[in-house]
Amino acid sequence: MNLSELKPGAPKKLSKRKGRGPGSGNGKTAGRGHKGQNARSGGGVRLGFEGGQMPLYRRVPKRGFNNIFAKVYTEVKLSDLERFENGTVVNAELLLDNKIIKKANDGIVVLGSGEITKKLTVQASRFTKSAQQKIEAAGGKAEVV
Repeated sequence: MNLSELKPGAPKKLSKRKGRGPGSGNGKTAGRGHKGQNARSGGGVRLGFEGGQMPLYRRVPKRGFNNIFAKVYTEVKLSDLERFENGTVVNAELLLDNKIIKKANDGIVVLGSGEITKKLTVQASRFTKSAQQKIEAAGGKAEVV
């Protein structure tokens, strides 16, 4: 970009000031109309209210069960660990720093998909059997943290 290519920025639009006289076009009732529930201070209906009709969140059937105590593990494939050097200790912090995972959740589970040729020490909450076998076959260690 050159100095000659600069263009003025988009103008900042000011918010509409309500209830500031008839000349503003939004004076007196401030766009709320005359009387009624929505004209009052603190007026209006709660979120999801449909005027007494059975609201959508109650009309839709509920199914299944959501276990609030379930542990949510972040999954990591063995092929994702191939990028690290030999002898590296791979843990949640390293995976977050290298943007392999976005969030650690309740722990990390290493899945056996893909191959691994590097000798790594992998620290995770859980390992699948195939992942543990492949890590140890490559000369590494699978440590449960």
